[in-house]
Amino acid sequence: MSARSGPGPIPPPSLPVDAAWLSVPVGVLAAAAVLLAAPLPADAARMLAITTFCIALWVGTPVPPWFTAVVGLGLIGVGFSTELALFGFRSPATWLIVLGILIGEATRQSGLARLVERRVVEVMPADATADPRAAYRYLLGAFSLIGAGFVFLVPSALVRVLILGPVLISVGERFTERRARVGLFLGPLFVTYYAGAGVLTGSLGNIIIAGIAESAAGLSIGWVEWLVWLGPVMTVLRTGVVAAVAYVLYRPTDGDALAADAGEVSADPGTAGGERRMLAFLLVGVAVWATDAVHGLHPLYGALVVTVLVFLPRVGVVDLDAAGDADFTILFFLGAIFAIAEGLQRTAFTDTAAGAVLAAVPADASLPVVLGAVSLVTAALTLVMEGLAVASVLTPVLVAFARDAGIPLLPVAMVEAVTLVTYFFPYQSAVLVALLGLDVVDSREVIRMATACSLATLLVLFPIQIAVFTVAFG
Repeated sequence: MSARSGPGPIPPPSLPVDAAWLSVPVGVLAAAAVLLAAPLPADAARMLAITTFCIALWVGTPVPPWFTAVVGLGLIGVGFSTELALFGFRSPATWLIVLGILIGEATRQSGLARLVERRVVEVMPADATADPRAAYRYLLGAFSLIGAGFVFLVPSALVRVLILGPVLISVGERFTERRARVGLFLGPLFVTYYAGAGVLTGSLGNIIIAGIAESAAGLSIGWVEWLVWLGPVMTVLRTGVVAAVAYVLYRPTDGDALAADAGEVSADPGTAGGERRMLAFLLVGVAVWATDAVHGLHPLYGALVVTVLVFLPRVGVVDLDAAGDADFTILFFLGAIFAIAEGLQRTAFTDTAAGAVLAAVPADASLPVVLGAVSLVTAALTLVMEGLAVASVLTPVLVAFARDAGIPLLPVAMVEAVTLVTYFFPYQSAVLVALLGLDVVDSREVIRMATACSLATLLVLFPIQIAVFTVAFG
């Protein structure tokens, strides 16, 4: 996928081509082993074999993930039914993400991000034009807040990274020292990614988990409800933690780190009417999402309103032809994810797996212990699977687990969502791979930043979040 397009899954570059193709025979052998040896009913074993094969190819990525998804959909259709293969395309969550792609493309083309950059630089304090550390603190704080604000406006972390990335590259050019440029690039981008856990529309994983919880258990989680439970810790506090990590790791050490033209403001290209209209349209979407308790509409409709406004002739900010620049290959990926989740549930595999998980947890385990176990299982799976694939496989199991254990599903689903945005290595997430694709930082720097932010989340923020759930549900 090119950097200009929407949030299609991006194959990680960590494996050589020959090694990547080894995942095909590995996937075939693993699927055959499941069919021949798994102690499951025939239909459950068949569904698990398809899932195993797809996971192997998603991990190794010999072909783009969307192509693996198409193969998986075909296998499900032949092995079960066309209705099951197309199940995911009926999900509101799928179409929310598709509309998010269109919104992201319109935001990128509207120039809103560049307008924000100019305004931030224009109001820079006087001391920040001469002191590198003061300039770094100001710009890091300002763009981290902007990154957190975009979590509410643009419903895809990958789209947000592709929108903000070029702006942060431009801002970083104010410094001659590489470490400062790296910090200004990674800090706000990690904020706009990691802080998405606290907003329902801020992460594709959130949307998938909420969609499966609703279809499998009838639990409808509202946008405001999600924000109330997770926003204070996993958006507000996490923004501060990620910005603090970026400051500690990458603050300037050279007293002459500012470039000669660091005090200059880039020229305004002319009218900012389109940018301002784009911001107004995004705020309309937020208003629709924030009032879901009143109208009861799925977040899909907020995204639908914004999409209509930004593309509406004479009113919108981009031409209808701009939709052709977006990449919709993720639609196949999401369709396969939801079809796999539904197939695992229909064949009773999720009930069997939930029983095995439940057996490993003491019968009298407290809610913090259960939530900790959910987090550990989720984190372990993200080491071998891309985050969205983990959501498709694990969420149905956790739904059955929560039902059988007699514990509330809401904190279980939310803990899974939080853990799914706690990564250490680029191959675990298409967003981190896209970040690398902007050619500003190397894998070592991304791993260093991701590890520091994830450890801070697991050791500091996660216990706070579990304490909140314990007080409310324990």
